[in-house]
Amino acid sequence: MKKIIFIFSALMLSIGINAQIETPQPSTLQKIEQTVGLTPITLEYSRPSMKGRTIYGDLVPYDKMWRTGANANSKITFGDDVEIGGKTVPAGTYAIFTKPGNSNWEVFFYIESSNWGTPEKWEESKVAAKVSVSVYPMPMKIETFTMSFDEVKNDSVILGILWENTYVGVPIKMFTDKMVAANIDRVMNGPSANDYYSSAVYYLEAGKDINQAKTWIDKSIEMNKDPKFWQLRQKSLIYAKAGDKNGAIEAAKKSMELAKAAGNNDYVALNEKSLREWGAM
Repeated sequence: MKKIIFIFSALMLSIGINAQIETPQPSTLQKIEQTVGLTPITLEYSRPSMKGRTIYGDLVPYDKMWRTGANANSKITFGDDVEIGGKTVPAGTYAIFTKPGNSNWEVFFYIESSNWGTPEKWEESKVAAKVSVSVYPMPMKIETFTMSFDEVKNDSVILGILWENTYVGVPIKMFTDKMVAANIDRVMNGPSANDYYSSAVYYLEAGKDINQAKTWIDKSIEMNKDPKFWQLRQKSLIYAKAGDKNGAIEAAKKSMELAKAAGNNDYVALNEKSLREWGAM
């Protein structure tokens, strides 16, 4: 009996040691998603509160690099290339660092985004963009650090940073017009060689209208000035299934020739096997 009581007590003690009390984080995480024009943007940051403290010029010193928030770095992810401060920023994820001033802030978009706080060694080569923005006083106190997407338009947005009685806004431009123009050209000019190729291969593999697949593969090869061995391989298979053995053999021989030149033995073997099946070897 004593042994049972001892084991039970040890078990309860173990549970007590391993149990963790979950409490709210002092600086909660916020994630915002916004589409501007055609470009998706995601913002992730932690939100400290004032709690009676003086923020700028005290808790956050002027003219010194600041992590811009709390905990892990504040990060922004662009789904497409954007423009900040007259500089093109490639699609990707960036840490947001700032250097607050009394009347102006410097805002940095830093390529390395996995730090907690500012990097131990600051590298200018990792600054994707830097912009200086004016400080605007707020008519009321903002208790909790806030970042926002403001003035959302088809081709631009303002990244807002608010805390205490201060607001700064970073203009970000999108290449929406260029993207829409490219989409219009693509649609108006009709399907590409790759569109025809993908459609033909799908029809072959899905067992759909093989004559339609043959038409599309011909169109793809015609539009492609330098067809590859794998494309000609698919042409040979489509022709064979469509009952055009001579066309299949011709395409397979061309595919094998190009595969040999490219040093791709797998495709050489595949074409040799097909040619034997079709009585051409």
